[in-house]
Amino acid sequence: MSTIGKSVRMERIFNRGTGKTIIIPMDHGVGAGPIKGLKNLQQAVNLVAEGGANAVLGHMGLAKHGHRGYGHDVGLIIHLSASTSLAPDPNHKVLVTTVEEAIKVGADAVSVHINIGAEDEYEMLQGLGYVASKCDEWGMPLLAMMYPRGKKVRSEYDVDVVKHAARIGAELGADIIKTNYTGSPETFKEVVDGCPVPVIIAGGPKVESEHELLEMIECSIKSGGRGVAIGRNVFQAEDPTGLVRRIAKVVHEGVSAEEFTKIEK
Repeated sequence: MSTIGKSVRMERIFNRGTGKTIIIPMDHGVGAGPIKGLKNLQQAVNLVAEGGANAVLGHMGLAKHGHRGYGHDVGLIIHLSASTSLAPDPNHKVLVTTVEEAIKVGADAVSVHINIGAEDEYEMLQGLGYVASKCDEWGMPLLAMMYPRGKKVRSEYDVDVVKHAARIGAELGADIIKTNYTGSPETFKEVVDGCPVPVIIAGGPKVESEHELLEMIECSIKSGGRGVAIGRNVFQAEDPTGLVRRIAKVVHEGVSAEEFTKIEK
């Protein structure tokens, strides 16, 4: 197990001063196609990197066509699993890239997507265990996107299923957990307290307002969350660069969402 390699690469993902991170997922091209904000990957990366994102996350196409050559320093996370919206079951995620292939393109970390509660959960868990073992072997940090999704899951945001999903990811070897925000600082603290590795929140569906997004981020950080991994709500924003700057103020400097509202008034 190469703990030194993981430590070195984790420094590319987490801010050294705050120990927190802002990750912008851009893996949507496989699942949904060239959606708004991601038609030009290079431009999308430029905009969020300029705002202060710590890392971008995507498939191999991001490394080959969008990550390098813009003059901004930003980490690269290669997503190893995929499915499409055209599939009979879009929640069925399969491994499409290896840890070794991610290393070859200079990745600072890799990620996998696991739907806890899905009918094929066992296959995804097998994949998670396999990837975690390979990541330990190569000294590669592993981010696990742990989402409660299945017939037994009444709400993807219920604290009991979210904290269970987060703990599963940590137990099977993930170094970072990305999961849903549970709606309140009190319940999200249960998720964080029950997980031995850093927990960051997903952006979820497109929100109604920027204030709502910043408030959710603020509450997660106050609960012990270590950052965010937000895609559509950032790269489809009117001003992605400005929004990432404001998110950075909340995540890294402790500025409240209310302070931005007062400035706008």
